[in-house]
Amino acid sequence: MTRGSRTLCLLTALLLAVTFLAGLTFAQNSAKAQPRFAALPPHSLYTVQTPAANLSQWNGNYTHKNQRFNFTMVGPDPRTNNSTTSIPVYIIPVKMVYGASNGNMTFDPTLSSNFGTMSAVTVLTSSPLFASTVHFVQGGVDLGTTQYIDAYQRANFWKIVQTNNNYHVVLGTPTILPTQTITVTSSQGSVISNPFLSGKKVGTMDIFAFDAKLQGFLSQFPQITPDSLPIFVNYDVYLTEGGCCIGGYHSANGSQPSGQTYAYTTLVDQGNGVFSQDTAAAAHEIGEWMDDPFIDNRVPCLDNSIMENGDPLVLDDTAYPVNGFTYHLQNLVFIDYFGAARNLPINKWIDFQNHKHSGCPGL
Repeated sequence: MTRGSRTLCLLTALLLAVTFLAGLTFAQNSAKAQPRFAALPPHSLYTVQTPAANLSQWNGNYTHKNQRFNFTMVGPDPRTNNSTTSIPVYIIPVKMVYGASNGNMTFDPTLSSNFGTMSAVTVLTSSPLFASTVHFVQGGVDLGTTQYIDAYQRANFWKIVQTNNNYHVVLGTPTILPTQTITVTSSQGSVISNPFLSGKKVGTMDIFAFDAKLQGFLSQFPQITPDSLPIFVNYDVYLTEGGCCIGGYHSANGSQPSGQTYAYTTLVDQGNGVFSQDTAAAAHEIGEWMDDPFIDNRVPCLDNSIMENGDPLVLDDTAYPVNGFTYHLQNLVFIDYFGAARNLPINKWIDFQNHKHSGCPGL
C-alpha cells in the first residue's frame, strides 16, 4: 500500500476507532472538563520504514515486593555510558480550522502573534526543553546547565550518573516541517469557551479523529524515521474523548525496539495557571516519552498501570524566566514513585521539585 494514499487515511481512521477505544489510558476519566493527558497504546497503522538506526534506548529493571518490573527508556544505558546522546527532532505545526457550523475560527501555531511577538512553535523551540539556558540545582545538587528533561533524567538516576558527568540525553536542534492543516468537522469538535479561564476561546477535536490525521501526516515525511522524535504542535486547542480537555499525548507506531515514537502537545497562551500554559504540556509529554517511549513500562500502581511520570503531577508547573519570557514546565515524578529504590534519585526525592513525599497508590 502506498504511503500517504487516500486508502491509508481511510484505513487508519477505521483502525483507530476499533483499536484505541479498548486501549486508551488517561490520567483522569470524566465527561466533565478537567485537565488530563493521554497515552495511546502502540499500534501499526502504516508501514514504518526500516531505519538506519532505531531510537537510542536502554533496558533496565527494578524489584518491588519480589516482583521484577522491566522498563525501556530513551538514551544509552547510564550504567555503561558517559557521553552525550542527541535525539533528532522534527516539529510539525498543525493548524486547526473551524467553519461556520462549529466556531468560525482558525488556530495557527506559526503566527508570531500567538505569544506577544513569538509563535507557539518559537516558544517551544526556544524553551528550556530545547535550549540549554538554565543552570539546574535541585536540593543543593548541581545537575548542570542543560535542557529540562535531561536535567530531570540525570536527577532520576543520580546515584549512577553523579560520577559520569558527561552522561546526557538531549533533544537535537529541531527541524521545522511544513504546517499541516486540519479542517475540523462539527462532529469532530468545535470552538468552546476555555473551561479553565473565563472569556477565552479554544478549539477542540476528538482524539481518535485527530490521531488518524497525524498518521497520514507521518506517512508523508520519509525523513521521519524511528531514530527521531516527531512532535506535533497545536495552539489554543484541547483534544477530547467523552469530554474536555486533553493537553497532549504520546504513542508509537510499532513496538520496541524499532517502532516510530511520536508526541503531540498544545500550547495555550491565555493566562498564568491555565491548563497547558505555554510549554507545560510539552514538558509533560517529552518527559513521559523519555521514560516510557513505547508505552509498555508496566508499574505496580493503582493510579496508572504504566510509567507515565507526568500524570501524578498535572498542573504542578514551575516557572523558568529566560530571555524575557517565562516558560512553565510541568514537574515529573522519579522512578522511585513507581517502586524502585529510593536511593536512585537525588536526595531520595520522589519528584524533580520535591513536592511529593510518598510513592504511588498500591505500593
